[in-house]
Amino acid sequence: MIKFLLRTLGLFGLAAAFVLVIYDGTKSIAGNRLFLTSVGDLWTLLSPKSLATLQPLLSPYAGGVLWDPVAMTFLSWPSWAVLGVLAILFMLLGRPRRPLIGYAR
Repeated sequence: MIKFLLRTLGLFGLAAAFVLVIYDGTKSIAGNRLFLTSVGDLWTLLSPKSLATLQPLLSPYAGGVLWDPVAMTFLSWPSWAVLGVLAILFMLLGRPRRPLIGYAR
């Protein structure tokens, strides 16, 4: 059951990553320059309050290093790439086992 859920989440994640690639592509073609929707922009669009509460939670740890270089770098990555990598990871975790060849245990 868990493997089915992981594969389903992976499939929806790949579909969302594809939609974001198409969105960025059409925006780039229309604007005659490269537009990339970052993870921070997408997160702000979907749930701005949760992103605003994340900074006070991460800032006190590791002397502020956890928020400024680490989280800010992650939030600047292209959203389609992050979603695509997570979706592929979910699909790999949810793949069915290979059948045994020869003697069964």
